[in-house]
Amino acid sequence: MRNLLSRQRYLPLALLFIAGAAWPAIAQEGDASFVEEFDRLDGARWYVSDGWANGAHQNCTWSKDQVAVSDGVLSLGFTERETGDRAYACGEIQTNKRLGYGTYEARIRAVAGSGMNTGFFTYIGPAHGQPWDEIDFEFLGKDPSQVQLNQYVSGKGGNEKLVPVPGGADQAFNDHAFVWEEGRIRWFVNGELVHEVNDPALVPTHASKIYLSLWASDNMESWLGTFAPPEGTLSAEVDRVAFTALGDDCQFPESIVCTLE
Repeated sequence: MRNLLSRQRYLPLALLFIAGAAWPAIAQEGDASFVEEFDRLDGARWYVSDGWANGAHQNCTWSKDQVAVSDGVLSLGFTERETGDRAYACGEIQTNKRLGYGTYEARIRAVAGSGMNTGFFTYIGPAHGQPWDEIDFEFLGKDPSQVQLNQYVSGKGGNEKLVPVPGGADQAFNDHAFVWEEGRIRWFVNGELVHEVNDPALVPTHASKIYLSLWASDNMESWLGTFAPPEGTLSAEVDRVAFTALGDDCQFPESIVCTLE
C-alpha cells in the first residue's frame, strides 16, 4: 500500500497557484495529442523535478542532473550522492500540462534492483489543489519480469495487479500503454491487453500530468524489497512517450490506437 506522501509533488507556490487556478477538474477537458521522440528535452512540454523528495520513504532527492536526453532517448538516473539528508540523487520529469481521457503510451527500459522503482503514470493531487487521482505502470526492480498496474481515485488505491513483461522490463525496450475513458481503463503491454477496469467508481476523473521517474526506498521492504545499494549510476531509459486524446487519430504506426476498435 502506497504512502500518501509518495505522490505529493512539491512545486514552487507560484506554479501551484497558477495551475490550481487555470486547469479544469474533469478528465475530458484535457490537452491536445502529442508524440515525444526526445530529440531534445522540450521545456515547454516537460518540467524537470529538482531539489526535493516526495516523502520520508524516498531515499533520493530529485536532481536535474539525473535527467538527460541523447540520441533520441531520455535517461533517468539514480546515483550515490549526498543531497541534503538523503544519500542518493534520482531523476524525474513531468508534463507541464494536465491531460484528459485518451491513450497514454511509453516505450521504456526499466531498472533492475531490489528497492528500485521505475514509474510511468498519470497523477494529480492536493499539491495541485485537486483530489489524488492516479493511473500507474510501476516497474519494481526486485522482479523486472513483471510490472505493477494500479489506480487511485480520490486517494483510494489498493487495486494493484502484477502482469508479466515478456523477456524482462530491464532487458529491452517494451511498449506500455493505457487507455483512459469515462468509466473504464485498459492497460496494454507490447500491444496485448493485460488488464481492464470497468467500474466507474474505480476510474479517475481529474485531468492529470504524466510522470516518468526513477527512485528508490530503503524503508518500504514489503513493497519494493530490501534496498540494494547499486554500484555506480543506474539509468532507466524512455524511447518515446505519446498521448492521443480520445477520438483523435492514430499518431504513429506502433501506437495501440491504430489497432483499437
